[in-house]
Amino acid sequence: MFSKSKINEPGPKADGSTPSTADAPASAAPAVPPRSSEFKASAPKAKPPASTLSADLHITGNLKTTGDIQVEGTVEGDIRAHLLTIGESATIKGEVIADDVVINGRIVGRVRGLKVRLTSTARVEGDIIHKTIAIESGAHFEGSVQRQDDPLNTKGAGKVPTGSTAPKAE
Repeated sequence: MFSKSKINEPGPKADGSTPSTADAPASAAPAVPPRSSEFKASAPKAKPPASTLSADLHITGNLKTTGDIQVEGTVEGDIRAHLLTIGESATIKGEVIADDVVINGRIVGRVRGLKVRLTSTARVEGDIIHKTIAIESGAHFEGSVQRQDDPLNTKGAGKVPTGSTAPKAE
């Protein structure tokens, strides 16, 4: 009576006609699961490639993304990203906050990251707040290094406990 191939086979739906009234209820019910399985199949998306700021690009302003950034040019402002790679020709003047920071170029400002890596060509003038750090031989660094369990928290370590900030009830 019903063929499995007719049920699962996509048919022309633009004209709105159905082959017969007996097939309509049977074909309408199974039409929902293929749509949901198609949705599940397309749900996982590939991670987009890193955004690249070329060497001839000069940006004045802050950059914020949940993705990855590779900087080869000059940025005057703060940068927040997931993975931040500073190229050898790059100069950053501002605060850098990222889960992973790889520095090949120059940064003038504070660096905050879960994993911070200064390569042999790195030049950093500012404080580094990190969970883990690696500094290669030949890297130039002027500033202080501080380890924190949550270096991405920009509120600061001197935060007042939440219980004492509430107003007193009289």
